[in-house]
Amino acid sequence: MKFAKAVFWAAGAFGVLALAPLYVLFDLVGRYDPPSITHPQFYYGFAGVGLTWQFVFFIIAGDPLRYRPLMIPAVLEKLSYAGALLVLYLQGRISPLQAATGIPDALLMVLFVAAFLKTRN
Repeated sequence: MKFAKAVFWAAGAFGVLALAPLYVLFDLVGRYDPPSITHPQFYYGFAGVGLTWQFVFFIIAGDPLRYRPLMIPAVLEKLSYAGALLVLYLQGRISPLQAATGIPDALLMVLFVAAFLKTRN
């Protein structure tokens, strides 16, 4: 159970540190990775949903046995980003550097599966 607590707490902390700055970096994203964002509602929607999930991870970390069923959608949350980047890369639609941004999510996805398996009664 300590493993699951540590994994989900670390995931939440990492996610907050990675996603919260997106709220003030809107203009920089287009400057460093053109073209500029033309649909801010999708950008801020992604940031908000992603940030919300980090607090779900903190809840899971608080009582992994009780919230074990939430680990399944947590795995899917990580798969949705890492998987999308993999497909986009294989289609030649993003660069290797852009695809590499999914590595932390892929690693966390594997750790979430391990935590799910380790918290069986």
